[in-house]
Amino acid sequence: MSIKDYEGGIITKNPTTPTGPFQDGAASGVWTMDQAAEYTKQGVWPIAGNVPSYVDDVFSSYLYEGASTPQTITNGIDLSGEGGMVWIKCRDNAYDNFVFDTERTNKHLHTNKTDQEIYDSSNYIDYNSDGFDVEASSGLIGGPYSFNYASWSFRKQAGFFDVVTYTGTGTTRTVSHNLGSTPAVIIIKRLDAAVGWPTYHEANGNTGLMYLNTTAAKVTSTTAWGSTSPTDTEFTVGTNVNNISGGQFVAYLFASDDQSFGDNGDESIIKCGSFTHNYSGTTVNLGWEPQWILVKAADQAVNWYIFDVMRGIVTGGVSGDGDAALFPNTSGAENVNTWGIDVNATGFTVYGNNILSSGDAIYIAIRRPMKTPEAGTDVFKPVTYTGTGAAASIDSGFPVDLYIGQRRTPANVYFNFRDRLRGKNQTLQLPSTSAEFSNTSLVCNFDDMDGVNYTGINLDTTPNASGESDLVWMFKRATGFMDVVAYTGNGSPSNTVRRDLNHNLGVTPELAILKRRDTTSEWQVGANGTSLYLNLSNGSAGTYTHSSYFNATDFDVEGWVTEANNNVSGSDYIVYLFATLAGISKVGSYTGTAANLDVDCGFTSGARFILIKRTDSTGDWYVYDSERGIVAGNDPYLLLNSTAVEVTGTDYIDPLSSGFTVTSSAPAGLNASGGTYIFLAIA
Repeated sequence: MSIKDYEGGIITKNPTTPTGPFQDGAASGVWTMDQAAEYTKQGVWPIAGNVPSYVDDVFSSYLYEGASTPQTITNGIDLSGEGGMVWIKCRDNAYDNFVFDTERTNKHLHTNKTDQEIYDSSNYIDYNSDGFDVEASSGLIGGPYSFNYASWSFRKQAGFFDVVTYTGTGTTRTVSHNLGSTPAVIIIKRLDAAVGWPTYHEANGNTGLMYLNTTAAKVTSTTAWGSTSPTDTEFTVGTNVNNISGGQFVAYLFASDDQSFGDNGDESIIKCGSFTHNYSGTTVNLGWEPQWILVKAADQAVNWYIFDVMRGIVTGGVSGDGDAALFPNTSGAENVNTWGIDVNATGFTVYGNNILSSGDAIYIAIRRPMKTPEAGTDVFKPVTYTGTGAAASIDSGFPVDLYIGQRRTPANVYFNFRDRLRGKNQTLQLPSTSAEFSNTSLVCNFDDMDGVNYTGINLDTTPNASGESDLVWMFKRATGFMDVVAYTGNGSPSNTVRRDLNHNLGVTPELAILKRRDTTSEWQVGANGTSLYLNLSNGSAGTYTHSSYFNATDFDVEGWVTEANNNVSGSDYIVYLFATLAGISKVGSYTGTAANLDVDCGFTSGARFILIKRTDSTGDWYVYDSERGIVAGNDPYLLLNSTAVEVTGTDYIDPLSSGFTVTSSAPAGLNASGGTYIFLAIA
């Protein structure tokens, strides 16, 4: 049965998975994800088994530094083929918000101004199938070459976003759209005259009117939207500035809670809603963790705020950083000390009065990336380097969510744990059990698309000391591989009734590392299926879980379990969750033999990272990586529970294409006959 003609070929079979077999005319083979995505966007899937669509395909928050020559921004968003909008803002100084869209060639708008559209004589933006090209800065897209910029790309996609242009009539009329669902937010700008940005939000109703370019609260208007709510095929404009006779207009439409995304086509990626705020904090439940939030008090004259996790939304914190905000209605620089918003696995919380003091607020929230990675190099990279004692960049090839840095020499140097959720200054150290501290001597910036960068180097106690040999492991949060959860204890339930917490791992966690942030506490480790509690700070044997620690055997896809010592009211915690992802990571166990022991992880090119701990007796936390060497000869190792210098003269581990081999020369901590061990390996 043919489904649809595509570029001269007939798709004759609808595969049940994105990598299933296909036939395209005379050609046949394996359906790659790129081919599947291309066929999907062309509409070749009218029957069950549709190739899934993800937020990763339609939205990107991408940061870059200005340049004196044109540069290509590769963010994975097909703007040239599908169309959409690009919004750019200089972060470092007071320059305008620039908005471009594929409906208007070589033209841009400023959300913070009423100006009519401006013709780009130098063609500031060129759209690509995986992003866009941006011309040299220095005043073109506001700001000098050396300044930093945020860009947000919105691709046209049913259930997510659409761009529509129309001509005003001066009388109430409808405008057709292709959003495929009812718009929850509509932002309009007249192109040929200097007027504001009338904005519709479903929470304000069809008589509510706000303006994106001002701080003004909502007003009642029966003329703006003709007192008519939009539908899944059209929206109404009345006799306001959004429908002047003969005027040319552009409209940006945002969907809400259209559940047609994800692996099974039953998840949403955008929600538009409202909440009533109070000073003590208001939590908005989205059902997923956001990466981008636009929020505005509806009944107060305050700024519109844009937050995104790439620039920094610090969750919880003992003495932490602020949240980085930009403002659609002003040209103001990024405010990195805004404070007042946290993200969590199911939504976000607004605190205090920095964003709004009390009353009603509206928002647009976009989900964090949700695709399952395809290679270990997409989510993990070990790097060794010689410290310079100056600002430095460490490249990973992906945005980093967890960074673990260690000076390999001399001894008595700790493993520094930094992560995006806790902010650039916040440090936890192993094997220390001390509280988190704000380390302004070593600022680790996560607002980098390809790694991390250091500023404010402390030459004596931190990675990157001049001339010292250093090591860093970099991890990216990803479905099926790893997640990071920050939460605040609520003091309830009691020891005998557990509190469930959500995560975005998408599968059952198999290894959890938990640390209380605000006081001295152990690094607790739970291994699913073992009923064991382990301590990352020392080499003690595993013990059975008891009422004061979380029970690793109770992990599930909705959340994991914590108890009283991990839920002190008002205290902040951080948890790192790992799982087995075919071909990329393996959380497992083995029984020692005292002979060469092959550990099959299901990999094809061996392990690049190996962490091993004996559980039935005392034993150190051994860690190896391919950057320092996993070879047939001697393999350097470090111990997470020790500040001792790296050991280089032993051959306890050998490479194995499917995983790794523990050699017969390994000590009891790695391969005692009959001993039991847990491990984490990454390909």
